[in-house]
Amino acid sequence: MIHPSSYIDPGAIIGEGTRIWHFCHIMPGSVIGKECSLGQNVVVMPGVRLGDRVKVQNNVSIYTGVTCEDEVFLGPSMVFTNVINPRSAIERKDEYQKTLVRKGATIGANATILCGIEIGEYAFIGAGAVVTRDVPPYALVIGNPAYQAGWMSRAGHKLFFDNQGLATCPETNQLYRLENDKVHPIP
Repeated sequence: MIHPSSYIDPGAIIGEGTRIWHFCHIMPGSVIGKECSLGQNVVVMPGVRLGDRVKVQNNVSIYTGVTCEDEVFLGPSMVFTNVINPRSAIERKDEYQKTLVRKGATIGANATILCGIEIGEYAFIGAGAVVTRDVPPYALVIGNPAYQAGWMSRAGHKLFFDNQGLATCPETNQLYRLENDKVHPIP
């Protein structure tokens, strides 16, 4: 489904079952996976890669250099950057930095992600956070600049580890282990 008010440039690839809502612009050379949802007023620049089942909320621009793996959530009005020191009078297209958002990560409303960063799988970026460095898998980061405030389950619940380094997701009952400052789901 593509709303008639949206523009899809030739050369853009859009997967089956993807929904693109009002006033979006999908540029050539971008790849959007299957069963994605792009809310109102989303821009996808050339070279962007979105995996399957990615949800992009209203008013998000995804700039060249950004890759989002499967099942990523991009909250309303969150911001990506692709140049570390932009100037209007200086073209820096050859200085674009890559940003990678790993599978299942969530980026909250109005968060800002500086370029050149990797956000780990199932990480959770709180609303309004300003992320200036890599985020580990399953980490919860909040604030400006963003700092780690805990760990999250795949279902998006804060994990509380006992003195043996074990925690259980209250929704799924999935067990997690915290070891050497890394979280691992236990099969």
